[in-house]
Amino acid sequence: MAAPAIWTPRMTTTRVLYLIACAAGPAQFVDEGVRLAQAAGWDVCLVLTPSAARRWEPRMTELEQMTGHVVRSRYKMPWESDGLPKVDAMLMAPMSSTTLNKWGAGIADTLAIGLVSEAVHMGVPVVAMPYFNQAQGAQPAVAVSMAALRAQGVTVLDGPEGYESHPPEQGVPKAFPWGRALSSVERILGTRT
Repeated sequence: MAAPAIWTPRMTTTRVLYLIACAAGPAQFVDEGVRLAQAAGWDVCLVLTPSAARRWEPRMTELEQMTGHVVRSRYKMPWESDGLPKVDAMLMAPMSSTTLNKWGAGIADTLAIGLVSEAVHMGVPVVAMPYFNQAQGAQPAVAVSMAALRAQGVTVLDGPEGYESHPPEQGVPKAFPWGRALSSVERILGTRT
């Protein structure tokens, strides 16, 4: 399904990436993802699911100082300003199985899912890299949700080209392949310009 031609890349030297993290294990190392993206020339805006935001609550100021932007985790109220610049690409990483299945079913009950759900249909490049174990991945809804996202134009990085599910209780969150996810974003942008 082709995305509508609403999105146009910005013509500035600084590209804006929305890094959207779920509360999966690697979210505790999302600062590493931010640093890698910044080293690649991205202006990074961080969006966390509510659960991920709770985990980072004691260090939220650190993330805001690192990115130079407010870290968003909830829908804004009508009287609040957005505070985030126009986006060039979105990366949802790590993506939990809960978020994957909600997103695949069209349930945008968090800002994190709402942003990517809308963006992909506005032509914004959206990449998602899951992180969950093989038992979670064996749920029939997972394959259905991945297929639904891919049919909408989302690049889902699972398996050898992304993140391969680990056996239960054997994940290594610190080893999450942030660089592989960011490289995919770069490739996709390269094919669109």
